[in-house]
Amino acid sequence: MKQRMIAFTVAAMAFGACNSGTNPDEKAVTTDSAPPPATTTVPEKKAWVAVDSATEMKAWMEYSTPGEAQKKLAKSDGSWAGQTTMWMSKDAPPATSSSMMVNKMILGGRYQQSSFKGDFMGMPFEGMAITAYDNYKKKYVSTWIDNMGTGIMKMEGDWDEASKSMVLTGKCTNPANGVEYDMKEVYKIVDENNEVMEMYGPDSKTGEQYKTMEIKLTRKK
Repeated sequence: MKQRMIAFTVAAMAFGACNSGTNPDEKAVTTDSAPPPATTTVPEKKAWVAVDSATEMKAWMEYSTPGEAQKKLAKSDGSWAGQTTMWMSKDAPPATSSSMMVNKMILGGRYQQSSFKGDFMGMPFEGMAITAYDNYKKKYVSTWIDNMGTGIMKMEGDWDEASKSMVLTGKCTNPANGVEYDMKEVYKIVDENNEVMEMYGPDSKTGEQYKTMEIKLTRKK
């Protein structure tokens, strides 16, 4: 389930610095004068709840034990060939390219690591993603890094068994204007040898969300 993460960031990290925990309503003001000092909202600290050692041990064992969700991730292990279609703006013609990706479960089947190589606008592109199922949150979570950024993209979401798809969401900040925006990734399993990842982000002129990328992945035999 990592091929999605990799592809999507080709667009996402190319346009912004991705992060989490910031307020989407706080937008940077572009002026000729110095920007106002940043303000930080400190969340209310939750009071510590005492637990006995047996309860704590049981909770940590459940949290750290791989289950069916991790087995679902493992089904995407292996080498994949990708055909990528990108749209640089909502009305721009599509650009296509080829890529390669390798997925493997690590740390005792708890996480999936994905390594990606391809090209972006004629330049070599490579990145790495880690995807997991957080047993406590009951959510899939992903991180992504690549050679076209210095930030870490963080996303999370749910798996929908009916549509065989997973929707992950996160936030990024565009370094060109300082505006934080929403990202969305839809990852679909067509069958055991074919998968599709779609990435949605803002149009550079209007900020309106649209499909920025689609990657069709075929398992290498």
